[in-house]
Amino acid sequence: MSDLGSYLPSYTPDLARARRQTIGTLLSRTAGKVGGRTAIVHRQTRRTFAELDADANRVANALLARGVARGDRVAIFSHNSYAFVVAYFALARAGAISVPVNFNFTAGEVRYVLEDSAASGAVVEEALADTFEAAGVGIGLRVVVGGRAGWTGFDELLAHPDPTEPDVEVGDDEPVQLLYTSGTTSAPKGAIMTNRNLIAQYLSDIVDGEYHRDDVELHALPLYHCAALHDFLTPDVYLGATSIIVDSPDPATILSTVAAERVTKMFCPPTVWIRLLRSPEFDRHDLSSLRKGYYGAAIMPVPVLRELGERLPDIRLFNYYGQTELAPNATVLFPDEQITKAGTAGRASLNVETRLHDENDQPVPVGEIGEIVHRTPHAMRGYWGKPEATAEVFRGGWFHSGDLGRMDADGYLTIVDRTKDLIITGGENVASREVEDAIYAHPAVSEVAVFGVAHPEWIEAVAAAVVLRDGATAEPAEIVAHTRERLAGFKAPKYVVVVDELPKNPSGKILKRELRSTYADLAGG
Repeated sequence: MSDLGSYLPSYTPDLARARRQTIGTLLSRTAGKVGGRTAIVHRQTRRTFAELDADANRVANALLARGVARGDRVAIFSHNSYAFVVAYFALARAGAISVPVNFNFTAGEVRYVLEDSAASGAVVEEALADTFEAAGVGIGLRVVVGGRAGWTGFDELLAHPDPTEPDVEVGDDEPVQLLYTSGTTSAPKGAIMTNRNLIAQYLSDIVDGEYHRDDVELHALPLYHCAALHDFLTPDVYLGATSIIVDSPDPATILSTVAAERVTKMFCPPTVWIRLLRSPEFDRHDLSSLRKGYYGAAIMPVPVLRELGERLPDIRLFNYYGQTELAPNATVLFPDEQITKAGTAGRASLNVETRLHDENDQPVPVGEIGEIVHRTPHAMRGYWGKPEATAEVFRGGWFHSGDLGRMDADGYLTIVDRTKDLIITGGENVASREVEDAIYAHPAVSEVAVFGVAHPEWIEAVAAAVVLRDGATAEPAEIVAHTRERLAGFKAPKYVVVVDELPKNPSGKILKRELRSTYADLAGG
């Protein structure tokens, strides 16, 4: 290697500042270009980019004045709100590390996140303050959105007199957020997000998802979750698009808001798209403004894709696949591939390289099942306080997803299962997704989740929890027979339970661990 020392300038603070690209600078640059454009709408609040920028600066300066320091972890425990967005950008500007907390968590689950992250401060919605206090974690700075005796009010922070950007050095690859994994298969881990890995992911989303400054996007999924915050809201701020935030993915609210605000794009998991189609409100609203739709967390059943195409003929659909540790996007299925490559997760997104590896970390041939691995600047910096887990997941210079997949000759990835969701019955491997696809073809089925239960003879048996369409009827034996017509007998469920709804986390991901627990004794094993 040649000696570069005499050619490269020293990396000074001035040089670093001039080249800086952080979550905080995304907002300030957008405000400088389109400051008068509407940035955020939530309930009665409408704020321009210039106003959002100033609000984030005021809160950042107020937090710094109250002792928040660069690198401090500060939790955000709130439902969707304008305050959530301001706190997120303010903490990034202050050099602190935000820690979004699932608003559905119990006090014990909140305690886990606060203690694991060693949080020293928190911004908490008034409605969640009792749960936060019940967590029993001693945190010095407690900011409440609303009113609470003994707490600092968020409005006090917004009233800080200095609306200028604080003078805090923040490195491009410094931690800016801890995102806790959903814990669908194990205890949550804090994925360390940096400015660099998040912005690399935003660029992939913007290009592959056809985002535009003129977009008006509806955000109905929880902002504490990586998909809503990092696939959609922050890229919108980056571009200067308008974000309409609603409290929850209630079908009536979504449909009326699309019509009233002339929404052009939105993200919903397949479970929510299905609820929208089944809502009696669907045909009562003008949805003609909607041009782009996104889904993830699960594959969209082909009958639902076809129905969406018929009832929203102008919409372009995109499927995103990924996970928290990748900020979260890894692959994308484009609009013109939805039917021709139905059931796949598409191909690696702009800044991602994806392969399949065997148990020896060697590439597998086309068409064979392997663990999905990635190389990408989207990837987290590691797990908070877990060096062994970090080393394991990045072994060999690839991020190991824990998902199993199959890739065709064109590079399209089919997700077979989570490694922990693979059912081994009588020595035969059964991919739950393959069984679910077969059951979805039954006309009475609205939703299904397939999982393994202990069995005295087969070790594991295939079981299915089924939600029927409104007004439809189907006996378990009928669904088993239907599946046997399409799959080998050992893949068909030995047990089918009809349920009113499937357990899900707020991002719409089905929690199979809860089904395995609830129906652990289904086979008497």
